[in-house]
Amino acid sequence: MAYAINDECISCGACEAECPVSAISAGDSKYVIDDATCIDCGACAGVCPVGAPNPQ
Repeated sequence: MAYAINDECISCGACEAECPVSAISAGDSKYVIDDATCIDCGACAGVCPVGAPNPQ
């Protein structure tokens, strides 16, 4: 199960820098997680100031 970033994302980029497999990138209005690359480690959720990344 991969993580997904909800609409609470403020595009700060903290999650992208924390991802050990580079599964996160900037999208049009928020950051997005490539579910095929995500290893479900939760590192992104741990650093997000608004709790946007959540397990799908």
